[in-house]
Amino acid sequence: MCQLRDYRPGDEDSVFQIVKCVLAEYGLSTNSEVTDADLRDIRQSYLSNGGAFRILESDGRIVGSYGLYATSVQSCELRKMYLLPELRGQGFGRIMMDDAVRKAKALKFKEMTLETNSCLQEAGELYKKYGFKEFVPDHLSDRCNLAMKKMLSND
Repeated sequence: MCQLRDYRPGDEDSVFQIVKCVLAEYGLSTNSEVTDADLRDIRQSYLSNGGAFRILESDGRIVGSYGLYATSVQSCELRKMYLLPELRGQGFGRIMMDDAVRKAKALKFKEMTLETNSCLQEAGELYKKYGFKEFVPDHLSDRCNLAMKKMLSND
């Protein structure tokens, strides 16, 4: 049984290992000094500036995650949304996206952006189903070649 919960101190290493596992599957790598430095201190990187970080847990084991990183008062970036391979195709990506959109709205964000790599095709398809559209940002992270955004309605 999987369930979402808020980040707790001590989750960092498990989240980093999931990110590393998923990226390796696609021939991409982690960078703990730059692109993944936010995982060293999740509380500081996400929570202290008005964002959120959620953990997907199965029988006490961390199997997925996502973060909402506040880029401004009105905008957040969906980051570190990863799910272990053995849990894909069972609806957990949708559960995490539903939760991320709900959480972003609760935090009063009006826009959600994300950066990804086009080789992560399943993720890209999920984002499009949720209304994300491609756009050209000022900057992309090292391993990303695609940016998307979505306006959040107040329904």
